[in-house]
Amino acid sequence: MAHPSPGSQALPHAESDALCFDPDGGLPRLLEIMRRLRDPETGCPWDVEQSFETIAPYTIEEAYEVSDAIDRQDWAELKAELGDLLLQTVYQTQIGSEQGLFDFHEVANGIAQKMLDRHPHVFGSESNAKSAEQQTRDWEVQKAKERAAKAETGVLDGVALGLPALMRALKLQKRAGRVGFDWNDVDQVLAKVGEEARELAAARETGSQQELHEEFGDLLFVAVNLGRHLDLDPEHALRDANAKFTRRFAHIEARLAAEGQSPAEASLDDMEALWQEAKAKGL
Repeated sequence: MAHPSPGSQALPHAESDALCFDPDGGLPRLLEIMRRLRDPETGCPWDVEQSFETIAPYTIEEAYEVSDAIDRQDWAELKAELGDLLLQTVYQTQIGSEQGLFDFHEVANGIAQKMLDRHPHVFGSESNAKSAEQQTRDWEVQKAKERAAKAETGVLDGVALGLPALMRALKLQKRAGRVGFDWNDVDQVLAKVGEEARELAAARETGSQQELHEEFGDLLFVAVNLGRHLDLDPEHALRDANAKFTRRFAHIEARLAAEGQSPAEASLDDMEALWQEAKAKGL
């Protein structure tokens, strides 16, 4: 069934119902459902109350759930999570349309044009006989032009404040590294990790809580830099470490439960022995 593409204007009720209940309605169906949910008179009270700011945390959460499904290779779940993430874009663009800022079609056309501009070796006259490394460099040159067009002239301009801290640290370091503000080798970064650890230890003895806060932040920041120099993704590495900790602690709980104990009742030495047992099992 063919349906008109919904915009910010309401469709006649019969056409709207036909689109909303069409199992093959695709993206126009989702856009119309969201418009109906946000209708100030007949929509869902919760949805009507939402704003850019209140929806943003859900957008971040859904992106992480997509990543989690990929890590678990749960492809049925990935399909569902991608739908949830798409809903976030539809939600934000509906709010933008209501405020006269932009609509979904403008957002889609904007990213489409950006892809054309950033891939002249595919859509333009440039040769595509380039290495992945050269294409990455070209991509960064194009992004720098886009930042300049938005008056983002500083090297670190445009790195979003709302990114998770590890991810933002990595992006800041990569930007600075491109203009030569970087260590030359991994050994120098390892030495800096040791230096920051010693400064944190010294702050415990003589510093204030604020100094401890700053030194701990410095240690985390240089740890991210170490990951970058080792060609490791700090966020991914920490997620894997979290998963490993969860597996091993679950082993501790299971072994204690088999003996009629809980972790709260066990000694630290007993739990450490079970931790080593889990480690030996490759958990």
